[in-house]
Amino acid sequence: MFDKILIANRGEIACRVIRTARRLGIRTVAVFSEADADAQHVRLADEAHPVGGPRPQDSYLRADAILEVAKRSGAQAIHPGYGFLSENADFADAVEAAGLAFIGPRASSMRRMGSKAGAKELMQAAGVPVVPGYTGEDQAPETLEREAARIGYPLMIKAAHGGGGKGMRVVRDAADFLSSLDSCRREAANAFGRDRVLLERYVEQPRHIEIQVFGDSHGNTIHLNERECSAQRRYQKVLEESPSPFLTPQLRARMGEAAVLAARAIDYQNAGTVEFIVAPDGGFFFMEINTRLQVEHPVTELVTGLDLVEWQLRVAAGEALPLSQDAVAQHGHAIEVRLYAEDPEAGFLPGSGRLQQLRLPPQSPHVRVDSGVVEGDTVTIFYDPMIAKLIVHDSDRPRALARLREALAACRIIGPKSNIEFLERLVRHPVVTEGRIDTGYLDRHLDEVLPPPDPPAAAELAAAAAAALLHDEREHRAAAAASPEPNSPWATADGWRLGHAGDRLLVLQHRERRMELHASGTGGDYRLRIADGTVLRIEGARSGGGELSLRVDGAGRRFLAHVDDDSVTVHGGARRLHFARVPAFRSEAGADAAGSDRITAPMPGRVVLVEAVPDAEVAEGQALLVMEAMKMELTLRAPRTGVVAEVRAAVGDFVDGDAVLVVLQAEA
Repeated sequence: MFDKILIANRGEIACRVIRTARRLGIRTVAVFSEADADAQHVRLADEAHPVGGPRPQDSYLRADAILEVAKRSGAQAIHPGYGFLSENADFADAVEAAGLAFIGPRASSMRRMGSKAGAKELMQAAGVPVVPGYTGEDQAPETLEREAARIGYPLMIKAAHGGGGKGMRVVRDAADFLSSLDSCRREAANAFGRDRVLLERYVEQPRHIEIQVFGDSHGNTIHLNERECSAQRRYQKVLEESPSPFLTPQLRARMGEAAVLAARAIDYQNAGTVEFIVAPDGGFFFMEINTRLQVEHPVTELVTGLDLVEWQLRVAAGEALPLSQDAVAQHGHAIEVRLYAEDPEAGFLPGSGRLQQLRLPPQSPHVRVDSGVVEGDTVTIFYDPMIAKLIVHDSDRPRALARLREALAACRIIGPKSNIEFLERLVRHPVVTEGRIDTGYLDRHLDEVLPPPDPPAAAELAAAAAAALLHDEREHRAAAAASPEPNSPWATADGWRLGHAGDRLLVLQHRERRMELHASGTGGDYRLRIADGTVLRIEGARSGGGELSLRVDGAGRRFLAHVDDDSVTVHGGARRLHFARVPAFRSEAGADAAGSDRITAPMPGRVVLVEAVPDAEVAEGQALLVMEAMKMELTLRAPRTGVVAEVRAAVGDFVDGDAVLVVLQAEA
């Protein structure tokens, strides 16, 4: 076994590898960019070294700099994690040429799978089912357009050298083919450095099921059963679970055999994932082999009781697989979701910024949290905005879903917007609870799982008010205790007047709705009068340990509650509501009259396409620019019909968030 390894990655996966290495007594070396100098993987590793600027191509994609650190630090092997250089065959070759072990498959296997086109041809020859399509080298637009017509619509355009949902477009009409092709190629070139694509028939309402495989240098190849990843949005996985609620034992056995056959066809070693698309009738087709550890590998770890990173290390060190196929067990059910800094109500726009508060559920036999950040860290604009992976395990699927709902309710993220509310609605949706979601469901029915704009119910508003009032009273008592006269009734600032507690104005804002609440009472017993004349009676309100119990108009309720000077969050079991605490007396700012004349960058990023031309007429909704930020393309469109007055950005420019990129002429 190795004594020291270098981890050529960052964030959650780097921290994950460090945990297993530490348990095995292996010292770890981290690398970091200028943006990650204070990152958690830097703090957790035994030593860490800088490798360049904040952009991936200036740091985590610099194979030469990473190899130099490995040699200088005395590392014996390099773990690439996932993303960045993990599926780069040239890097794997360079690692071995430097006398180090690459903790992953051999470069020859990667090359055979690095091209989706070549992989499909190879699998077809090996007898693995594949989807009909085009994988040829002739990439002329007219050739691809002709092949698309032969295959038939709907079809999918896929980056031949990519993964992770990047460089993929579904085209349903010939009229949209060329524009989709251009967009797909740009995204592929930005993400993977190559813009070759393949075409394949698009299977309607499919399931996405992948099989975890492992091979060693002694000729052993096995699978560790499946993970279902059918809950997706724009080809990005949202929820992963094992076992699949869709597979029968017979179909599971056939897919496992096909996955092992695929791995053996390329003499695969180390961890890999064979991905299949599965039709409603149970027919399955090879998609690709991901020649690395998957983001969702903890799901397999929880149901098998195995540490896949440990297996990776042992296989890379020349050991045989620890288990035979017959010895692989499966216990219970596991589900994973990913907490992201993104805004689901703004098209899942990635976010960035400091994590002012980050509360995640405690680790337990039923709940696992894999994260690369802690409270106070910053989600940067340069990398994937994942905050944490939340993985739960229990004896069966209904219990696992209940654990997941409970774990999500315990999460609190203040700073950049997050997808927690979206996930909470998703895991309660019948299409998930009944196990019948397909890969396109969320794109077809996204409105069903987005948080509704409904105003707070009376009990929810009362809970938020009670939590805020109890918090303020505790603060006042603490201030009084620290004052020169702690026993003075004037020091408590509790609004007390002769004979009763005086009326206090509490202003809460939920979304754009501002609510003025006049509260009287103290110590958990209050009378609330709302601006519309509604009166709510609160009795016996008590809070502690993140929980609030109270009676509202005589009916008892329990909430999870988090309060500070600026906000209140309450969770009644079915949904969470976040309220901003607004100063009681505040002037309302007028609307920006020029807002419809300016097209601004929604976040920092790089301009990759400019369609806007000064003095040109544009229609409402017309694409004016395309930005690339956090590994995704964002199309900026005209907010109204008008004439372009200025274009303030060019292709290649790196722009700040809220920067004005295009100005329209003012309306007459």
